[in-house]
Amino acid sequence: MKRFILPAVVCGIFISCASFKNTSSMNTEVAGQKAGWVPLFDGKTTSGWHIYGKTVTSSAWKADNGTLHLDPAAKKQGAEGGDIVTDQEFENFHLKLEWKISKNGNSGIIFLVNEDPKYQSTYNTGPEMQVLDNDGHPDAKIHKHRAGDLYDLIASSKETVKPVGEWNKAEIVCIKGKLDFFLNGTKVVSTTLWDDNWNKLVAGSKFASMPGFGTFRSGKIALQDHGDEVWYRNIMIKKL
Repeated sequence: MKRFILPAVVCGIFISCASFKNTSSMNTEVAGQKAGWVPLFDGKTTSGWHIYGKTVTSSAWKADNGTLHLDPAAKKQGAEGGDIVTDQEFENFHLKLEWKISKNGNSGIIFLVNEDPKYQSTYNTGPEMQVLDNDGHPDAKIHKHRAGDLYDLIASSKETVKPVGEWNKAEIVCIKGKLDFFLNGTKVVSTTLWDDNWNKLVAGSKFASMPGFGTFRSGKIALQDHGDEVWYRNIMIKKL
């Protein structure tokens, strides 16, 4: 009889371990949901995104091996390009994602975007965290146009961007007008929206002629099609 006891015990242990593993996984998932983080990209489709000003997703933006990838070559073959925006709007939020830019490439993360038809582009209303190859793109020679900058408004306090081909971790925190940028774990920009200083910054920038720029308290998140190959992944947001 003893020879049958050991398999039964092992079987019991196996079942217990499997149950524990499944429970642990479920607990992790529930904990993540309770933390408030919501994925904006499922890693497999472009669901939840569309071309700015339209109802369809750009076919030049592809879900590719866990990344949201802008393929400029596809546009040469007739695919429609353009900035893509989230279907949802956000007010107070913490956005985090990773980006990787091509050699000499340019893109951007634009937020608080208003999609009213009277605005032709995402940047007519939304401020931008610059995504750039600082070593190769001409924009890098312009103050306040380098990677991590609040584009054309505030330069990064420290440059922490990684070289072309490497992933950068970016975070944008916007809560009741307080705006902070983080790049690769370092806070690089901090300012306040909609106050007198903000109005002066806008008045001294290329956005001075755009009356809707930087005025909206809520809006969509946009990823910029600047004509260059770029990849985004692990796009998550938490409402604050």
